[in-house]
Amino acid sequence: MKRIQCSAALVLAAANAFAAEPWWPQFRGPNCSGVSDSAKPPVEFGPGQNQIWKVAVPGGMSSPVVWGDRIFLTTFDMAKLEVRCYARQDGRPLWKSAVPVEKLEEFHSTEGSPAASSCATDGKRVVSYFGSFGLVCHDFSGKEMWRHPLPLAETLGGFGTGCSPTIAGGLVILNRDLATGCSLLAVDLKTGKRVWETPRPDVTQSYGSSIVWKNNGVDEVVMSGSLKLKSYDLKNGAERWSLTGMPSFTCTTPVVGDGLLFFAGWAPGKGDSPMPTFEQTAASLDKNKDGAITPEEAKGTPLESFFRAQDVNGDGKITADDADTMKAMMSKGENVLVAVRPGGKGELNENGVAWKQTRGLPYVPSPLYYRGNVYLVKDGGMVSCYDAKSGKPAYQQERLDALGNYYASPIAADGRLIVASLDGKVTVFAAGGDAPKVLHRSDFKERIAATPALVGDRLYLRTQSALYAFGK
Repeated sequence: MKRIQCSAALVLAAANAFAAEPWWPQFRGPNCSGVSDSAKPPVEFGPGQNQIWKVAVPGGMSSPVVWGDRIFLTTFDMAKLEVRCYARQDGRPLWKSAVPVEKLEEFHSTEGSPAASSCATDGKRVVSYFGSFGLVCHDFSGKEMWRHPLPLAETLGGFGTGCSPTIAGGLVILNRDLATGCSLLAVDLKTGKRVWETPRPDVTQSYGSSIVWKNNGVDEVVMSGSLKLKSYDLKNGAERWSLTGMPSFTCTTPVVGDGLLFFAGWAPGKGDSPMPTFEQTAASLDKNKDGAITPEEAKGTPLESFFRAQDVNGDGKITADDADTMKAMMSKGENVLVAVRPGGKGELNENGVAWKQTRGLPYVPSPLYYRGNVYLVKDGGMVSCYDAKSGKPAYQQERLDALGNYYASPIAADGRLIVASLDGKVTVFAAGGDAPKVLHRSDFKERIAATPALVGDRLYLRTQSALYAFGK
């Protein structure tokens, strides 16, 4: 009898793990919010602690996407790009589908990946994007349903693609902000055929994804870009409003809450991170003093991996002209956290902005709206919290004792926030308060660039080499 009761309890526990909102359908979950209203993951977790399973996965920086009993990832291994599906119950690989690639997009060896874009799903289809190929759609059994090839993504400095597709209103929305010819693309979810594509001639490279904001009854697609935040009509792609005063380039994705839209972004070159002059850089690297730094002279230095980004005109060397062009471009941007009011049209002025802040700004992690507050995570392990309605800080730039850079975006559920540093340190702290109350810390001892997923009583986390499931 006890054995029967035990078996029944296990079945009930498994059922509860998959009950109530069993999905995390795209990058950062519902509408890229980073929030689950029903998930109750364990407070304490880490390698060997509340660990349900762990499976090895190929390289890539995409975040896990979950629907029902399936987890989807994009991967990159030995020049091969794949869409992969795993069983949520035990991590078993269910299927994989290779994506044909004639030429890989250029990407930064440590800061990027040809499999950086997360999948998106509506529960029947899973859509994946690769800058080296375009869009591809599979059903849940792994059968390809359609493909929408796109020109090879060419990014500024060769960093590689960073955006993820969004599914809304029967469309797949995709950021195609590249080195040239920026646009916002919408294709039909069922067929993969283009529905509309809106040029973005007054912006350059951006790496964030789009969200949908119901603004006074109209479904808008909102996406950041260099120097501007913009909104488009979901139905036809027509531009509805724009807001200047943004960073010189953006990596983050907006969020919504309390009737407002929040964007936070930072780019180097202004304020506390001025660009070094060419003379300062050349003093130690221009060995032959010819007024130019070559790849050979940069080899073995911190500049080596960022050489392409600094060689603005692409002539194979870095000169004072490159440095001046870069400085001029960076100086136009404004690093900011901004709350946008609904109802605006055209070029927004100060009346369209509820409030602004300029401290604690994130470089890669997107902002998080949770229970009336907006949270930011800044490199160096510093977190800030602002009242969503007024912008009044509850606390600013409080350290989490987990230093280093942060690429994964913060997530929240059950009154707690979870953040992961690039070097593998995960911090759990309580929402609200006048300072971050740390509840748990763990160290995975390897790189974490992907944002975790929250579903049921489980948390799914991808490191450089593995996919984990944690639960009580």
